[in-house]
Amino acid sequence: MDVLVTGGTGRLGRRVAAQLQDGGHRVRQMSRRGTGPGGVRGDLATGRDLRHALAGAEVVVHAASDPRGDPWQADVAGTRRLVQAVGRDRLRHLVYVSIVGVDRVPYGYYRAKFAAEQVLLASGLPVTLLRITQFHDFVDELLATARRGPVLPVPMGWRVQPVDVDEAAVHTAQVAAGLPAGDVVEYGGPQELTAADAARAWVAAREPGTRVVATPVPGRLSAAVRDGAALPTRGPRGRRTYAEHLRS
Repeated sequence: MDVLVTGGTGRLGRRVAAQLQDGGHRVRQMSRRGTGPGGVRGDLATGRDLRHALAGAEVVVHAASDPRGDPWQADVAGTRRLVQAVGRDRLRHLVYVSIVGVDRVPYGYYRAKFAAEQVLLASGLPVTLLRITQFHDFVDELLATARRGPVLPVPMGWRVQPVDVDEAAVHTAQVAAGLPAGDVVEYGGPQELTAADAARAWVAAREPGTRVVATPVPGRLSAAVRDGAALPTRGPRGRRTYAEHLRS
């Protein structure tokens, strides 16, 4: 198949592209600059070069996102631009990479991802909304950022189920090569952890001597994560645990 991966140079996108290439598909990796082998230029924020990038695509894996910028422009408006630019007569499957909990966690970026899902469900395109839990290395980054010298404060009672990014890429490629679900599917890690459990494992492996302090965090967002809103409720699971990731 002819496959376009948006966000093709990102953490997940480049791995998905490699998996699809290994499966014998023709893969183009879209990014704003269009650099690298198989790279094509396309800008979801402006619409520039989108029609050219999408030309001929039978499958689109839509992994582009902008969590540090304006997700309503890049993720929501950008998804609308993608829907308008895609070749409907040729498209067989569009997989949108989303996040477990976007419909339950009251967080601005999650709300934007959920809105982008609704754009796709209303589009009439053959879609699968693939919600994935947080990647192991992203959890590493969050904990490293939160550490304050010898102390690592984490929200008390938060529940997470992180997943290996390479396993997520394999699963995403399998979903893309299959039939569209027309709805939400989920994929998560093998093991539920509290934020404190994850932090203690990370400290033991990366920052010995750091003290983990579980701190009560008020608010609706914190209550939702404590209640399991960020945990998958169905679907397959990865096999590699966070502890195995830390030992690698």
